Amino acid sequence: SSPGPFVAAVEARGVTFHPLEHSTRSMSLLADLRAAFDFFRLCRKLQPDIVHTHNPKPGVYGRLAARLARVPVVINTVHGLYAQPSDPFPRRLVVYGLERLAAAASNAELVQNEEDIPVLRTLRIPADRIHLLGNGVDLGRFHPASLAEKSELRRQLGVPDDAVVVGAVGRLVAEKGYLELLRAWSTVRDRFPTAQLVIIGPQDPSKTDALDNELIEAAKAGDGAGVTFLGHRDDVEQLYRLMDVYVLASHREGFPRSAMEAAASGLPLVLTDIRGCRQVVAHGVNGVLVPPRDDHALAEALIDLIDDPDTRHRMAAASLRRAAERFDQQHVIDITVATYDRLMKRRAARRR
Repeated sequence: SSPGPFVAAVEARGVTFHPLEHSTRSMSLLADLRAAFDFFRLCRKLQPDIVHTHNPKPGVYGRLAARLARVPVVINTVHGLYAQPSDPFPRRLVVYGLERLAAAASNAELVQNEEDIPVLRTLRIPADRIHLLGNGVDLGRFHPASLAEKSELRRQLGVPDDAVVVGAVGRLVAEKGYLELLRAWSTVRDRFPTAQLVIIGPQDPSKTDALDNELIEAAKAGDGAGVTFLGHRDDVEQLYRLMDVYVLASHREGFPRSAMEAAASGLPLVLTDIRGCRQVVAHGVNGVLVPPRDDHALAEALIDLIDDPDTRHRMAAASLRRAAERFDQQHVIDITVATYDRLMKRRAARRR
């Protein structure tokens, strides 16, 4: 990956890190070509047995560069195809075309979301190369708070014990649905003046849809009073424990980690009815699904949950059960390691 603030933590775990200086999240064809060439040279130098790629751009140039460098085993995790069947044809043509090209260079495609599998099959990616991976979080790290712990966390943030707290976690970009959420929150506050909205996540100025400082300050001071922005936090598992409801109003997701973390923390969820969110929430069971980009439906769902503590408690218990059954990261680790083992054994058999 590119160098960044998390390198020290990675290296502290005994991992050797090689920076891709030209890797970037922004749209830059020249930088992407340079990153691809850098990665090709790195593969030739390190001669790894396995290259495992993640995310849209590294997933494309990483698979192709690794295959050109003659890496024996190339694996990709599909975190969520960057186009969906409902997207405009030009976008689908580019995204699906690149995906088909890159998949030809891999030995296995580990798919987090089951809704992406039929799309990959229509791209004529061989069925024996596609494996459902799912997604998960550390269930030992995310769990509900005791009443005493919840009260102390609220005291630290100046939140009254009797206030209903709605929380959101994610980068501060419009794609995460923050514009709709802030509009919806104005309606919520009209009905429940003591309700609090806590938003956790860093700004992302490299993105064209990044929320600017002016909008953030207006949300805190204007009609959206009762809004707190906490920025990037490393103690997010603690912050889930002061919430009563979790909300994610995204326009696009692969399989949202924050929603799984919230479920494992024992929270009722209000998510948009899109791929990824549908895998986390069973509508009416552990949360509510609302149409994307619909601030009115979002406001109604939040108001209903704030006004109904019994439903919140019922859905919270259902979230815990769903997390235990479906969102354990150890399952993801086991499938990944088994894939490494199977493909390396196949390579060894072919060499013999």
